[in-house]
Amino acid sequence: MMEDWYFEYDIQKNRPGLLGDISSLLGMLSINIQTINGVENVRRGMLIQTEDRQKISMLRQLLRHVDSIRVTALRQPTLIDRIALRHGRFIERESSDLKTYKFTREELGILVDFLGELLKRPGHQIIGVRGMPRVGKTESIVAASVYANKRWTFVSSTLIRQTVRTELSREEMDPAENVYIIDGIVSTMRADERHRQLVREVLRLDGPKVIEHPDIFVQRSEYGWDLFDRVIELRNSPDEEITYRDLPDHFTGFE
Repeated sequence: MMEDWYFEYDIQKNRPGLLGDISSLLGMLSINIQTINGVENVRRGMLIQTEDRQKISMLRQLLRHVDSIRVTALRQPTLIDRIALRHGRFIERESSDLKTYKFTREELGILVDFLGELLKRPGHQIIGVRGMPRVGKTESIVAASVYANKRWTFVSSTLIRQTVRTELSREEMDPAENVYIIDGIVSTMRADERHRQLVREVLRLDGPKVIEHPDIFVQRSEYGWDLFDRVIELRNSPDEEITYRDLPDHFTGFE
């Protein structure tokens, strides 16, 4: 049975013919190249395929003697690997918290693909999305829902006008067909107990939920950060600080 593997390396000496040599080595081992892409400036990634795992072990040994490259990955591909190959860009992760993923506004296409693939997965998952106003959080979540071929259901939102739901229809309560979107500020600072009870029910559903402003949601609800399977941070620029320090109790404008 053919298996996919992700092969990635840093170029230590960018000499002519290097890619040809690597391709020839894979060819001699009868390992097929499915996808190849430059990842960042001096890194190259490949999706390779073989039906014999022993050939991957042989490849690993042989590559130790190639001084023009440094192997950074030779593993079965993850979702992040496949997205990196598709776009030629890495998805940055927080070094102190590997379930946090970082994007900038110019990477919205990558974000939509990544989030869309997550939302396709069956079963319970809760994703937090952090970011300052008008950076594209809600729009990205909606686009990712379309990518995943699911309906987006706002439990609370400020996308067009303030939405605070206290009940959902039977169709909306189907977790296999819906992505539930919750605004952490609206649900904890502007809603009554009936809405908060609906939020509790939604969070128990066996389907994908996305919570915007998870910082405020954790700060002002009974839930902690362990609620989240993943956290996505979206910034206008890599050095932008995501902060809620100036958010007063009566705040109504953090759209």
